[in-house]
Amino acid sequence: MSIHTEDILKALAHPVRREILSWLKAPEQHFAGQEHPLELGVCAGQFERCGLSQSTVSTHLGILQRAGLVQTRRVGQWIFYQRNEATIAEFVKTLQAEL
Repeated sequence: MSIHTEDILKALAHPVRREILSWLKAPEQHFAGQEHPLELGVCAGQFERCGLSQSTVSTHLGILQRAGLVQTRRVGQWIFYQRNEATIAEFVKTLQAEL
């Protein structure tokens, strides 16, 4: 797997994106009311409950996805998001080696 360290660093530079990744780390704690099983991921609309507008959510999730930090799964009309643990682990390993 090849990660793009610069893209990840830019994605992580915004505190809301770091918070989204934190929420996705424990979806059962932050999104327990979601109708669909959390095993699918968290539906994008669920983030609006956390005080974010739909357009803001879409922008942040898109940046996280392009950096490889989240994965998506489409089910019907819904898109579900999960952390990409493999990319996150490789990024942390790269940082440890470089710093």
